Amino acid sequence: MMKPALSRPVCILGLGLIGGSLLRDLASTAVTAYGYNRSPSGARAAAADGFDVSDNLEATLQRAEKDNALIVLATPMGAIPTLLNALNEHAPHCGFTDVVSVKGRVWDLVQERGMQERYVGGHPMAGTADSGWKASHTGLFNKAAWVITFDHALDEGDSSPTEEWTRLWTDVAHLARLVGAETIPSRVKHHDRAVARISHLPHILAEALAIVGDNGGALALSLAAGSFRDGTRVAGSAPSLVRAMCETNAEALREALDEAINLLTDARTNLDAPNANLEELVDAGYRSRIRFEARSGARGRTDSVSPAPVSTRPVLRVRPGAPGWIGQLIQAENLGARIEVF
Repeated sequence: MMKPALSRPVCILGLGLIGGSLLRDLASTAVTAYGYNRSPSGARAAAADGFDVSDNLEATLQRAEKDNALIVLATPMGAIPTLLNALNEHAPHCGFTDVVSVKGRVWDLVQERGMQERYVGGHPMAGTADSGWKASHTGLFNKAAWVITFDHALDEGDSSPTEEWTRLWTDVAHLARLVGAETIPSRVKHHDRAVARISHLPHILAEALAIVGDNGGALALSLAAGSFRDGTRVAGSAPSLVRAMCETNAEALREALDEAINLLTDARTNLDAPNANLEELVDAGYRSRIRFEARSGARGRTDSVSPAPVSTRPVLRVRPGAPGWIGQLIQAENLGARIEVF
C-alpha cells in the first residue's frame, strides 16, 4: 500500500501527550507540521527539542490560515469552545479535526457555530496516565485505533458531501495512517457509547479499586502487585482530565456503570450464599477477555520488525467520494473494521 499523502500542512493546537506525540511523528515525514502550546514553558521545551512551536495562538492561527493548514485541536475538552471561537476569527477557512475523547459535546459545539463543513472528528485510542510535552514520544499511535467521524455526511440527507469536506475527511484519515494508526469510522453517538464501556468506565473502576486498596492500610499497599498495579494504572491520570472525559459523556457512562454495578451486585449476592460461587462472573469475564485479545491481536503473531501485536481487525478499502462510500463507512463501523483509503 502506498504511503498516504496529506494535501496541506498540519497545525496542532495543544502539545501534551497526544498533540506532542503527533508533532513528533509528523516531523519524521515530509509533512510540514507546527504547533501552539498555551504554556510558555511547554512551548519553550518543544522548541528546545527542535520543533516549530509558538505560545502565540493568534499568530499560529493566522499562519495556519495563510497555509490552508489542517488544524488539530489537541487540548482538554474545557478549552475547545475558546479554540473554536479563535478558529472562526483567525482561521475561518481552515478545516480542522480534534483528538478529544468524547465526540458528542464537540460535535454540538461545532454545530452551534455552523462549522460542520470544516470539521471531521477524531479520537486516537492511545492515551496513557501521563500528560504534558515531556510525556509525548514517537510511536505512540503505532497500531492504535484512531476513530474518524462522518456525521456531517449523513446530515446532508440524499446529497453527497461536498468535495471540500470529502478532501478534509480524506486528509484526516491520511493523518492517522501517517503516524501508524488504524482508522476506524464511527458516528458520534456510537463512538461515545463504545468509549463509555472501554475507556471511561475503566477510569471509574480504577478510582474505586485504588480507594479500596488504600483503605486496606499499609499492609495491603505493601502486598499489592501486578493485578492491583494494572487495575489502578489509569487512576494515576490527572483528575481534571478524567472528570472532563467522564462528565461530558455522562449519559452513556451511566448505562455502562449500571451494567457493571449489576454484575458486582450479583457477585456480592453469590458470595453471601452458604457455598460462595463466582463461577458465572469469572467464566463470562474470561471469555470476554479472550474475545478482546483475539480482536486486538494480543494472542496472535507479532510483526517481525516490531513487538507490537499485528491487528486482527477486519479491513475494508474505501475510496472517498465514490458512489456508496458513506455506506461503506457505516458497514465498517458495524464491523469495528479499520479502513484503507485509496
